[in-house]
Amino acid sequence: MSLEQKKKNKQKKKRNRLLFRTAILAILAGAVVFTLITNLQKDNTIYKAGDLAPDFQLEQISKNYDAETIQLSDLEGKGVMLNFWATWCKPCEAEMPYMQELYPEYKDKGVEIVAVSLDGTELVVDRFIDKYDLTFAIPHDKTGEIRDLYKVGPIPSTFFINPDGEIEEIVNGALSLERLDGYLQAIQPSTN
Repeated sequence: MSLEQKKKNKQKKKRNRLLFRTAILAILAGAVVFTLITNLQKDNTIYKAGDLAPDFQLEQISKNYDAETIQLSDLEGKGVMLNFWATWCKPCEAEMPYMQELYPEYKDKGVEIVAVSLDGTELVVDRFIDKYDLTFAIPHDKTGEIRDLYKVGPIPSTFFINPDGEIEEIVNGALSLERLDGYLQAIQPSTN
């Protein structure tokens, strides 16, 4: 092979490497742009007082409650305390007896308590329900879909929803009996 051919081969290899590197760079740039656009289009809505509560449907765990599934829109016209909790959460456990104590009274006044369990398995939730003799709705958010829908961070987190389906108040952390009573009063349907 002559010196001239070696030079041409070297230039050809250089050009091919440049084309290959340019193509890789273009693909990477495209991936970065795609990722940015996708993330900007995600639903990053954080709900606040005055917003309509997003609808959902979940399977019910508690055998002490009438329905097999809970759909928020089925409770329209009632006040709803939507609580996110787990059995391993000590503040969650502390407020459960208060919720059960007030539930029969407020159920008669048109308020439902829906305590969405974020536990991994139903067995631990069943034991918890039996331990506290809970009678309100306890659906199981197995996949975390409803937790993500409501953008729930720390638990317990509670959304108080009025009879029109609007969020009245959002409370992060455990509630005392007195505070819980006040929030439930605020969301009960008017008796006109």
